[in-house]
Amino acid sequence: MKSAMPYLGITSTPLATTCRALITTHRLSTVDTWRDTTLTLWREAQFREERYAAILIARHRLYDDHQTLAALPMYRELIVTGAWWDYVDAVAHQIGILLRRFPNAMAKTLRGWSRGDDLWLRRTSIIAQLDFKHDLDCALLYDCIEPSLDSREFFLRKAIGWALRQHARVDPREVLRYVKANRARLSGLSKREALKAALRSGTLKEIP
Repeated sequence: MKSAMPYLGITSTPLATTCRALITTHRLSTVDTWRDTTLTLWREAQFREERYAAILIARHRLYDDHQTLAALPMYRELIVTGAWWDYVDAVAHQIGILLRRFPNAMAKTLRGWSRGDDLWLRRTSIIAQLDFKHDLDCALLYDCIEPSLDSREFFLRKAIGWALRQHARVDPREVLRYVKANRARLSGLSKREALKAALRSGTLKEIP
C-alpha cells in the first residue's frame, strides 16, 4: 500500500460491519455535524482504518440527503489529502452521485479537475462515471480523459482503461471506435484494459 500511516490490521469486512453498526446507533443529527465528524476523524486519524471509517460515515445511506454540492469541498479534501487509490476510488463513487444529481455543475467541476495539476483529482474525474452504464456521458468522459492521454502516470493510465472497459460492457463498438481514433496516444495499458470487454463480447478478435 506504500502508506506512511500505519494500519491497525483490521480487514475490510469486520471494519465495515463494526462501523456501520456504530453509525446506525449514533446518528448524526445535522448536515454540519455529519461533515464536521467526517472531517475531524479524517484529519486526526492516526491509523489508516480511521480514514476508512470517515469515508463510511460520509457514504452511509442515512446521510443520502446530505449528498449535495455543499459536500463537494469535503470530498475534494478527502481526495487531495488522501492521495492514494484506496481512498480516492471510494470517494470517486460519491462524486458520481453528485454528478447524477447535479449534472451541469459537476460536469464543469470534473472538466476543471481533469486539467489540474493534482493527480488524484484527475483520476477522480475519469472514474466518477464507472457505474453509470447506459447513463454515461461520453462527451464528459472523453473530455476528462483528454488532458491525461499523454501522461506516463500509472494511476491515470489505469483509470483511463478502467473507465473505457466499464463502458465497453454496454457499448463495446463505441469504445472500440474511441480506441482506434486515439491509438497513437493511448498507452498500451489503457488499450488493453479498455478492450477486455470487447474481446469477451466477441466484438473484437484481438487488440489492435
